[in-house]
Amino acid sequence: MVGGGAAKPVEPGPHAGTSSAGGSQGGAGGRKLRQLSELDVSVLSGVGPAVQAELAQLGIGSVLDLLTHYPRRYVDGTRLVHIAEVVPGDSVSVLAEVTRVKSAGPGYGRGRRRSPSRVVAEVADGTGTMSVVFFNQPWRSKQLVAGTLTLLFGEAGTYGGSLQMIGPTAEVLRLAGSDPNPTGGPPVGRVYPVYPLSERTRLTSARIGRFVEEALDRAGTFADPLATARRDLLGLVDRTTAFNGIHRPAHLDEVPPARRRLAFDELFRLQLSLVLRQHRLQADSHGLRHVVARADGTPTLLERFLDGLPFRATAAQMRAIEEIRSDLAGPLPMHRLLQGDVGAGKTVVALAALLVAVEGGHQGAFMAPTEVLAEQHAASIVSLVSCLGAPDQAPPVAGRPPRVELLTAKTPTRERARIHAGLLDGTVDLLVGTHALLTDQVSFRSLGAVVIDEQHRFGVEQRAALRAKGRGGDGLGHDPDLLVMTATPIPRTAAMVVFGDLDRTVIDQLPPGRQPVTTRWARTPLDAEEAWARVRSEVADGHRAFVVCPLVEGSPRVEATSVVAEAERLAGSELRGISVGLLHGQMPAAEKERVMDGFRQGRYAVLVATTVVEVGVDVPEATVMVIEDADRFGIAQLHQLRGRVGRGSSPSWCYLLSAVDTPESAARLGAVERSGDGFELAEVDLALRGEGTILGARQKGRSDLRLARLLVDRDLVVEARETAEEIVSSDPGLAEHGLLAEELALFVGAEEAEYLFKS
Repeated sequence: MVGGGAAKPVEPGPHAGTSSAGGSQGGAGGRKLRQLSELDVSVLSGVGPAVQAELAQLGIGSVLDLLTHYPRRYVDGTRLVHIAEVVPGDSVSVLAEVTRVKSAGPGYGRGRRRSPSRVVAEVADGTGTMSVVFFNQPWRSKQLVAGTLTLLFGEAGTYGGSLQMIGPTAEVLRLAGSDPNPTGGPPVGRVYPVYPLSERTRLTSARIGRFVEEALDRAGTFADPLATARRDLLGLVDRTTAFNGIHRPAHLDEVPPARRRLAFDELFRLQLSLVLRQHRLQADSHGLRHVVARADGTPTLLERFLDGLPFRATAAQMRAIEEIRSDLAGPLPMHRLLQGDVGAGKTVVALAALLVAVEGGHQGAFMAPTEVLAEQHAASIVSLVSCLGAPDQAPPVAGRPPRVELLTAKTPTRERARIHAGLLDGTVDLLVGTHALLTDQVSFRSLGAVVIDEQHRFGVEQRAALRAKGRGGDGLGHDPDLLVMTATPIPRTAAMVVFGDLDRTVIDQLPPGRQPVTTRWARTPLDAEEAWARVRSEVADGHRAFVVCPLVEGSPRVEATSVVAEAERLAGSELRGISVGLLHGQMPAAEKERVMDGFRQGRYAVLVATTVVEVGVDVPEATVMVIEDADRFGIAQLHQLRGRVGRGSSPSWCYLLSAVDTPESAARLGAVERSGDGFELAEVDLALRGEGTILGARQKGRSDLRLARLLVDRDLVVEARETAEEIVSSDPGLAEHGLLAEELALFVGAEEAEYLFKS
C-alpha cells in the first residue's frame, strides 16, 4: 500500500526455471529481479508521496532500485563506545544525541588567508558529553539540530580539557522530533550500513536501511541464474546470501563475499551482452575473403607499401598488421580494436588494412571525429601511399597509388559531387572524412574495409551506419571489415568491458627516432619563468611551441574570448617579439586552416590554442608545450596534449603550469610528470577517477557498474568473460537459459535485447 500502515504482501514469484549452468536456480518461489523492477517502492511501509519523491532524487523508483542502492561503507556497531569510555587519540564509534549546535562563518582575511567556517555540535549519550567540530561544512548546522540521533566515527582528542572530535564521519539515525525509538533501539550490537544520500533530501541512512530491511524480508529467497556447481567453481555465494550480506551483515566479514557475488553479476551481464553482440554480428554477417597473397608470388600492394616506407615499421606494428591480415583472409568480417599510445604509428597499421581491401578491387573508408584530424589523416595517407607509384599510372594492383579523397562538411558542392561519382564507379579507392561519410549521398561501389579513429567519439549507430554502406541500398552486398582505433590508452581489464565485442590489438612500442618528452610540473612563478624561457630559447633555435589555455566554464564563446585575451597578454609579455598564432573552436574553418598552415610553415612560432590541438595536429618542428592551469585537465587529456610535441628528432619539453596543490591535482600532475607511458597513466587515472570516465565510452545499452571496480576486480572481469563465452558457445540465443536472458534484457534495454536475442 502507499503510505503507512500494514504493508501489502508481495506474492512470491513462480519457479525461476532452468539455470544458466543447468540445474535449479533458487528453487520454487525464488524472487526474480524483473518482479522487483516492476514493484514501485511505494509498496513499502512509510513510503508516501513525499518520501517517494525524495527516493526518486537518489535514483530509486522501484524495489530493485532500492536493493541495488548499495551501502558505501559500514560502521561496526558491535564496537560502539560510550563517551565516558573514550580515550583521546583512539578512533572510535559513538552513538549520541545532539544537544546544541552553533556555527560561525568565515573569519577575517581574503582568499586563501580567510579562516574557514565552523560548525560545533555538542553531543551526549547519558554517560558524558563531547564536542564535534566540522570545518567548511555549513550545512551541518541544519543537519545536526538539537534532538538528532547521530552515529559518529573519528579520532577523539581534547580541547580545553574536554573531549572533542574534528571532522568525523557523521550518520544521522533519527531526525529531531521524530519517533524516538523507530526501530526498537539504536543499532548497538550490529553492523550499520551507510547509504549514499543527497543533501537535497531529509532521508537518513537509517531510514533507507529500514526500507531495505522490509524489502528483503518480503522478497524472501532470490532466484539465482547460477547453479550451485558453477557458484562453487567460481567461489561465489548464492544471490540470497549476497543481498542479505551486503545490506544487513551480522558481521563485517560477511560483506566481502556478498560484494564479490553482486560485482560478478554486474560484470557478467556486461560480458554476456558483449559476447552475444559479437556472436550476433558473426551470425548476421556477409563477409569478404580478402587477397593477402598473390598466387604468382609477386608482391602485393601491402608488401610494396611496407617496402617503400621511408622508415622501418616497428615489430609491434608488424605484429598488428599480421593479426589484421589474418582477420582479413577469413570468411567473417573483422571487428578489431587497434589500441596504441600517442605516436605509436597506428595510422600506418590502419592504412595497411585499407590497402588489403584495395588489393582485391574494393574500397576503404577512414572516418575521424573532427575536420582537423580528418585533414591530417588525409595528408598523411597521401604522403604514405606516394611510394606506390605515380597517380596517373594503371590501377593500384598494376602500380599506381590508390586515389585518396577527403570529404568533410566544408567540401564544396561541385567537389562533393565529383567524389560521390568516383565512389560509385570505383575510381576513388580510399575516402577519408568526418561524419560527412555517413550521409545518404555517400555510396560505394564495393566498400571492403572501414577504419574509425577515436571511436569513442562516435556512437554505435554511427559505426553501424558506415558499415551498412557495404551492403548497398538493396542490402545484397557484404559487410566491410572494421578496425576501430583509439589513442587513449585503457587498462586491459577496462578494455575487456568497454570493447569486449572487439578483438584487441595493442601497439606497445614507439617508432625509432621518437624523442621522450621531458615533463615538468611548474608550481612556482620561478618554475613558470623557466617554461617561458624554454619557449623563447627553442623559438630562437628555429623550433615551435604550443601554449594551451585552460578550460573555461560556460559556453564555447566564453572560452574563445578567454583564449583571445590570453594570446594578447602573452604577445605583450612572456612572448614579446615572437610571432603568435591563435586557434580555437569558434573560428571559421578557413581561418583555422590558415592558422594551422602558418604554424606548420613557421609563419607563427607559437600557437596559443584551446584543446582543439589535442588530436590530429602533427608538427615535427614543435618541441615545447606549455599547458596553463594544468590542474583543470584530466590525466588522459594532458597526455594527449603532450603528444603534440616530441614528434621530430629534437629533444622536447612539456610544462604543466599550476600552483594548485590539492591531493587530487598533485596525484594527477605528479603522475604525468613522472611517466610518459599512456597505459601506466591510464591505470593511475582509473584508480583516481573510477570507472565513470572509461565506461562513458561503452556501447549503448550497457548497465552501470555500481559495485564492481575494474582495478580491484580484475579476476572477476576475466571469470565473467570466460563464463559468458562458455554459455553462449553452447546456447547462442540463451533459449535454455530463460532467467539469464530475462535479467539481461532487464539491464541492457529493450532495443539492445531485441538485437541480442533475435534468431
